[in-house]
Amino acid sequence: MTRGNDLRDFLSSRRAALAPEQVGLPSPSTARRVKGLRREEVATLAGVSVHYYVKLEQGRAGNVSDQVVDAVARALRLDEVETRYLRSLLHTATGRGPAPGVARPRPALQSMIRAMDVPAVIHGPHLEVLDINHAGKALLDDFDAMPLEERNTARWMFLNPRARIVYRDWAEIAADIVAVLRNSARNGEDEALSRIVGDLSTRSAEFAAMWADYRLAEHQHGVKRFYHEAVGDMRLNWQNLHLPDSHGQTIIIYSADTGSPSEEKLRLLASWTADDVAAPPGRTRTS
Repeated sequence: MTRGNDLRDFLSSRRAALAPEQVGLPSPSTARRVKGLRREEVATLAGVSVHYYVKLEQGRAGNVSDQVVDAVARALRLDEVETRYLRSLLHTATGRGPAPGVARPRPALQSMIRAMDVPAVIHGPHLEVLDINHAGKALLDDFDAMPLEERNTARWMFLNPRARIVYRDWAEIAADIVAVLRNSARNGEDEALSRIVGDLSTRSAEFAAMWADYRLAEHQHGVKRFYHEAVGDMRLNWQNLHLPDSHGQTIIIYSADTGSPSEEKLRLLASWTADDVAAPPGRTRTS
């Protein structure tokens, strides 16, 4: 996966998603071979020359001003997340900002989530599972027991059958995971992301189709439906917390509404693995 190709494919996908009449242009009098807007139409809407827009889409436009980015974003009806993604692609295409490597989570963060009674997971920038507490293992899966290269939420979602059991709305959540993974692409040639995407694209037709949609999303907060064989269905809130100065790491925490049946089920589920709390980060308790 090259960043120049990403820029071209992203802008092409946004053009294809818009009909001329949606942006105030006259409907074409003849059928088009390719759906969506043409490059010259986007250039007109953005107030730039066709030649310049073609260079921009190909990643050859040099330093692109904020005004031009905003104009293109308006022309293509990009939302806030998509606009930030476009900026990151343009900055990469002009050679700015190498991507940092993934750092290990701070021991204090590991100790913090292991002290929690509710599920918590520390993610790397591309959904790498860097640490998971005892309640998280009970709710989701024992990522610590997996080979290192398999400890990734996106990989688990598409390649591990357990994900389809755990998530009642698997298809919807899987699509969100792909959109979050797509949005994790940032400045620089990202070899780690390329490996994840390449592997999943060859091993999962569902992932490949979702990746081709070029949908973007941010992991923020919401409600998800879970299932566990021991306690049945649960409806849990989730909150994603961004960690400053941690190379894109985040903590996702799951909880249930106070007094709800899901709270009692989650408490029971967590209590069965509570002994793991006493084990320090990176070690498992032995009997």
